[in-house]
Amino acid sequence: MATYAIGDVQGCYPELQRLLEKLRFDPAVDRLWFCGDLVNRGGQSLETLRLIHSLRDSVVVTLGNHDLSLLAIALRRQDAQSKVNPELREVLFAEDAPVLFEWMRGQKLMHHDEQLGWTMVHAGLAPIWTLRQALRQAQDVERELASPRHPRVLKNLFGNRPAAWTSRLQGIDRMRASINTLTRMRYCDIHGRIDFESKGIPGTQKPGMYPWFEVPGMRRRETRIVCGHWSTLGRFAGMGVYMIDTGCVWGGKLTAIRLEPHDEPEYITVNAEPHRKRMPGAD
Repeated sequence: MATYAIGDVQGCYPELQRLLEKLRFDPAVDRLWFCGDLVNRGGQSLETLRLIHSLRDSVVVTLGNHDLSLLAIALRRQDAQSKVNPELREVLFAEDAPVLFEWMRGQKLMHHDEQLGWTMVHAGLAPIWTLRQALRQAQDVERELASPRHPRVLKNLFGNRPAAWTSRLQGIDRMRASINTLTRMRYCDIHGRIDFESKGIPGTQKPGMYPWFEVPGMRRRETRIVCGHWSTLGRFAGMGVYMIDTGCVWGGKLTAIRLEPHDEPEYITVNAEPHRKRMPGAD
């Protein structure tokens, strides 16, 4: 039995197929963790969702910002849905869209496996959060998304305020701060205030901002963390954090790591399809 974490797929369906073949993935015994951003920009989001949904008994997903955005768009009027890009329209108007969206709303914002000693999140964790606190904030949002109250969260999803999670926040502000932290954060200051603009490699950010996993004085967490979201950073391992968004949708690679309880993870990659456009400034 093996457990693999896979970075941001973003609708790169052929690469996902090739990666699963390379892993020799057997859904009867193996498990897949997806770090989020299953959809958007790769061209085949519907096929990607259908494939992962078909493997759902062997899969754990932490939702990314693109996934949550799709769920929010799904609540809009049909004329508004018609204005999004063709790839997302294909999902929105698919016959099985209600089934796929209900399944997506039941997925996680954060996943922790104590036996493996690994935790998965799409983007990052607030510097003041312990592992237990982070799981609690994620679970608060997960319960709302899986409940009949989900429109309240999704219709108030977008926005950069509040820029930092604090225990004083209540209601939708608290949930938006948790969502922004878990699904959008790259850089923040020592108080957890997120810089939503900076997306480049460390050294290019504004003064006083740090990669979320290097904030001075941050809380210690006795777990290894796997995440995606930061394609310009690419493959990174340090301070117990393993980042595996290697920019497949931008012409890079789709990356999986085999999660081991004690040993260093093994990396398995496939190259992007030749037609993928390179990200500006990518090596």
